[in-house]
Amino acid sequence: MIMDYQLIWVLLIAVAVFAYVTLDGFDLGIGILFPFIKNPVKRGRMMNTVAPIWDGNETWLVLGGGGLYAAFPKAYSLLMTAFYIPVFVMLLALVFRGVAFEFRFKSKNHQKHWDIAFSAGSIIASAMQGAMLGGFIEGIAVENGRFVGGAFDWLSPFSFFCATAVVVGYALLGTGWLIMKMEGDFQGNLRRLAKPAVIWMAANLAVVSLMTTYVNPAYAERWFNMPNMAMMAPIPLITAGLLFWLWRAVSHREKTVFGITLGIFFLCYLGFGITLYPNIVPPMITFRDATAPENSLAFMLVGAVILLPVIFAYTAYAYWVFRGKVSDEGYH
Repeated sequence: MIMDYQLIWVLLIAVAVFAYVTLDGFDLGIGILFPFIKNPVKRGRMMNTVAPIWDGNETWLVLGGGGLYAAFPKAYSLLMTAFYIPVFVMLLALVFRGVAFEFRFKSKNHQKHWDIAFSAGSIIASAMQGAMLGGFIEGIAVENGRFVGGAFDWLSPFSFFCATAVVVGYALLGTGWLIMKMEGDFQGNLRRLAKPAVIWMAANLAVVSLMTTYVNPAYAERWFNMPNMAMMAPIPLITAGLLFWLWRAVSHREKTVFGITLGIFFLCYLGFGITLYPNIVPPMITFRDATAPENSLAFMLVGAVILLPVIFAYTAYAYWVFRGKVSDEGYH
């Protein structure tokens, strides 16, 4: 049997990135929600819902970035060069957020300052991820295998809308997570926050989706030419249906809100992949152009086959152990 190692590694990296976006997305969303929750006790309860698992969620970021570096070194080189500034700012924000997470529970005299640091780190990291997404979709300026663009090519109106969409999406994920974990009046407050977030998310998705078709004619051709249009129409239609269901579920459901939001993220991610495939560095470099040698991919796949089930297992176990509602007495 002939194995397509290049395609396997594309799928593995795609899974790792999606796992990071969804798992770390909701705990970033908790920091994004901080400005709307003024009570320090409630903020502590919010952080306690993710205290045992938040650092494990970021494992997937390391796996995605490390997999890209090892399996597609040319793509890694070009993308890191093009997005050096937002990557650096994102990592700095994540580090600062991690420090704030721990010190917030230890330094009672400066708790308010660490709250600001935690929230700012969450918002900045999320915004940088969205801005990089927008810059990635717009394309990277490459000539003769080298990046020839400017340091701020990633900054544009389109990337701004993508950044806003990611921040709002993470906030909605965080709200859905907290609705599952909280009860009483606090849960009611979260439901009221979720209502405008659903509208904002729907508006952002519509704007970003329409703008994407204008960024590159090839994207519009892929989505609007027949028979592609008929085959891919279920993706936006189901997404619209899920948004309507989410709007209804926010008022009276608990676990459903988080699950529906995950479904919307998956469909958006699927649409993103369909739009760009097979390019790994849009608009011209495919994953087959940027791949490492075949024997290297095969060797690394052995390690991935061993490690991925372990990562999935300990992640699932952590979520199972810390399931259920969270009170004022949390992990810390």
